[in-house]
Amino acid sequence: MSKLHESEIAHLHPTQITVGMIEVHDKRKHIEKLDHSELRDYLAARPMPAVIGPHGRLHIIDHHHLGRALWEARIDKALFLVEADYSGSRVDSFWAEMVAKHWAHPIDGHGDPQPIEAIPRHLGGLVDDPYRSLAGYVREAGGFEKTPTAFAEFLWADFFRQRIRITGPDRGAFERAVQRALVLAHRAEAGNLPGFVSLARS
Repeated sequence: MSKLHESEIAHLHPTQITVGMIEVHDKRKHIEKLDHSELRDYLAARPMPAVIGPHGRLHIIDHHHLGRALWEARIDKALFLVEADYSGSRVDSFWAEMVAKHWAHPIDGHGDPQPIEAIPRHLGGLVDDPYRSLAGYVREAGGFEKTPTAFAEFLWADFFRQRIRITGPDRGAFERAVQRALVLAHRAEAGNLPGFVSLARS
């Protein structure tokens, strides 16, 4: 079993540009209700996979929503697992390897590719993509299955982005978008996306 390590939230570096802030907000509300012991158990069950990059910097490759929620809740530390150690690499070689392994996702809030330099250096710099929240809540509602495919929910976010308009920042508009997306998620046009669940199985 891999050893859990502890890190200051401030020392964790993202490997993507966006998160879904609705999802972050809901995680933060849950975290803030936990006492110290409950929080420790919660984090131990959800360690952040991380890669050690040049200069010993920790780059998380998943659980960005949790990391951002912890940062917003002013939690000082998080638990992580080391997936790979590239501390001896040059910066350009490191990012080339991260992209090759699908451990970096420099895509902006409109679904457009950006240079690696656009990835923020701190979890506080992550920006909102409401369609990333939409994909997350559709998956939780059974719209598609969780898979090991890298950045699967970003692929679903782009699918919904082209077909559903999220009108306004209010929660009611978001919930209506989730219901529309749940219908679309089971249609044949989504059949090539990771975790697709056909109507026959749903």
